[in-house]
Amino acid sequence: MGLIRKSTMGDKMFDAAVIVLGLFVFLIVAYPLYFVIIASVSDSTLVATGKVTIFPKGFSLFGYNEIMGDSRVWTGYKNTILYTTLGTLVNLVFTLPAAYVLSRKEFRARRVLMLLFVITMFFSGGLIPTYLLMKGLHMTNTMWVFIFPFCVNVYNLIITRTFFESSIPKELYEAAAIDGCSHFGFFMKVALPLSKAVISVIGLYYLVAHWNDFFTALIYVRSNTLQPLQIVLRDILLSNQVFSGGAGAGGAAGGYAQKYADQIKYGVIIVSTLPILFVYPFIQKYFEQGVMIGSVKG
Repeated sequence: MGLIRKSTMGDKMFDAAVIVLGLFVFLIVAYPLYFVIIASVSDSTLVATGKVTIFPKGFSLFGYNEIMGDSRVWTGYKNTILYTTLGTLVNLVFTLPAAYVLSRKEFRARRVLMLLFVITMFFSGGLIPTYLLMKGLHMTNTMWVFIFPFCVNVYNLIITRTFFESSIPKELYEAAAIDGCSHFGFFMKVALPLSKAVISVIGLYYLVAHWNDFFTALIYVRSNTLQPLQIVLRDILLSNQVFSGGAGAGGAAGGYAQKYADQIKYGVIIVSTLPILFVYPFIQKYFEQGVMIGSVKG
């Protein structure tokens, strides 16, 4: 029977120091987010003068009322959800089969193809040639420019290929091949069911990238009805008059709108990040698994 070691005073002091340090780091990380929340419902004048630190002052929901009352925000939300959903599905449809093929050692061209993929991580044609290509494909000012042109991320492809190489035993395919299973059948019936972890990881990576993407819309899209949420919120922040049909309308004076301009600015941050903040606690474990995929195991 093993001996149970009693905690010494030094161990308790070390544990206490770790807890204090952990709380300190948590406060450093969490306070900026907390400040954005309380600033979004506080008087902008008090925020600007540094009088809002722990609790909101001059409580008002003016900023949120103006944001939620603007139809562009809801159109942006709809577009972003559509682009994120379809884009992530297309990303997975292209990335997973490509990664499986590149993981098969019997595929002789895999090293050459992998090298070509890796080269694109360091070199690209540039913005103007890419724009001309999108224009030539008639994808500019359409929803498809968010989905198809950048459907494979090489970093995610490498992660997935590494997972297939290290986590799917070759004996499984040999046993399936004896039973007459093709590569396509093995990929669909064996490899994918055993790859839920990596599918979740790269799916989440793609999802977050699509949700935060604004550069694609900034370069390739001109129609207001196709703009994603990030561009809509950017326009709100850059606009001299916060809402052309919102702030200052309905009896609200321009000075009142200016007084609460920071409420709208901070409210925009909350509106853009709230969905991801709600989802993240449920998907955190998959991000942690993603860090370990392909690592050396012993």
